[in-house]
Amino acid sequence: MMLSSRVAFFSQDQLELMKARVFELLEHRGVKMDHPEVLKLMDKAGATVDFDSKIVRLAKDFLEEQISQAPTKITLTGRNGENHVKIPRDDGTFYTRTNTGAQSWIDLESGKYRRITASDVTDWARLADRLEEISICAFPVPSDVPTATPDVHALNLMLQNVEKHVWVQPYTRESVDYLINLAIAAAGGEQALRVSPLASFITCSLTPLEFKCMDLDIILKCARSGIPLHACSLPGAGATAPISVPGVVLLSAAEILAMLAVAQVVQPGSPIIATPLIFSTDMMTGRSLQSSVESMQAAALAVQFIKAAFELPTHTYGIGSDSPLSDGQCMSEGALRSMLIGLSGADILGAAGQLEVATTISPVQLAVDNEVFGMVRRMISNLTFDDDSLAWADLLTVEPGGNFLTGDHTLRHCRDGLMPTNFTRMTREDWNKEGQNDLVARATEYCKDLLEKAAPTNLPKHVVREMDTIVERADKQLG
Repeated sequence: MMLSSRVAFFSQDQLELMKARVFELLEHRGVKMDHPEVLKLMDKAGATVDFDSKIVRLAKDFLEEQISQAPTKITLTGRNGENHVKIPRDDGTFYTRTNTGAQSWIDLESGKYRRITASDVTDWARLADRLEEISICAFPVPSDVPTATPDVHALNLMLQNVEKHVWVQPYTRESVDYLINLAIAAAGGEQALRVSPLASFITCSLTPLEFKCMDLDIILKCARSGIPLHACSLPGAGATAPISVPGVVLLSAAEILAMLAVAQVVQPGSPIIATPLIFSTDMMTGRSLQSSVESMQAAALAVQFIKAAFELPTHTYGIGSDSPLSDGQCMSEGALRSMLIGLSGADILGAAGQLEVATTISPVQLAVDNEVFGMVRRMISNLTFDDDSLAWADLLTVEPGGNFLTGDHTLRHCRDGLMPTNFTRMTREDWNKEGQNDLVARATEYCKDLLEKAAPTNLPKHVVREMDTIVERADKQLG
């Protein structure tokens, strides 16, 4: 049984209706693409292009051809070709990613809210690299570097402090080349990056149905460089997208397929990970929400629909909260979301460590989310059914009223259970003796201990010099 069938939001008839509507929307309504070179490429490839309005219409046959060229299996790597992220995952579960794009930080020592610094980016990288359930590392926004190049500085810091795969979010069109050059330098050359992609880039829609020059430039340059792309739709239900769950999912899927089509036209076989990051709008305040019931349900429906209809790898927010602090609401929303999205079959669960609708990050929350991911993975993993797992021999021999505690079967499997790192199983008496610390306090000490032992990764000195030179050049030319 496929994981996605454990929680299903549509019947086969409803799936076919959604799929037909996506094709109809892209063929008859089309999308706006604000990039002269992309318009020419799409026109030459067979799309219907209006160069005056910049509207591109994608016929069903044309779109199906592009979808067929996109790989259904993708491998991302960390530095040195290690820390593989093989999609789909062999055990049928998911990989995870830290939050990206946040500008604010909950300080580990004081617990105070403040702007992110370059030093925080380093700590974030080193912490994420050492949390065993985190698969992909994304960078936040440092405030104490030149305002034209925070993404370039952040990626440089990230690559010098992690061995895992890095997820790159460009902030300007002008910085894209520098970001790609940093990835090339860290990988050891353009061909090495193609063979072992240690970084992947996000490219986003401007919902509804529009694509900025910057994001189309990301597709062009990454596809030509063999860099995997996360094609990201960012609809806000009730504001920039329909308020209904099926409606916002329909729009999101259409935008993702349009980005996929561009990438395949530029370079057939370009690795694309469908990334619907769906928000809902609070109709009382106008605020965007990431962890409302509706946004969670829409994300689950979106990944199920895209996987079932188009057989693409998927990635969405897999944890996180609308709360500004690590409180009960935060923990409840994170647990609900990670379990639902995990069961829905997403390949990558993103946003670990985030608060306040992904605008704030906390190293403590990252450690908690790491542990929650491990629990969810264990809960949704497939079970083995054989005589050993059924404890058949013991069941046949243990007398009524006996016990299994002293049996060989229990001894063999007594360490199979998932052991908590920061979650407690103490009695009240022991908890009192230990100082009555709650989960946040325990995770805080855990993070401090990890960071005390952390060190930079072993990039060769000449590579570090090359990367630092790229950053200096970006500061000079873009600033």
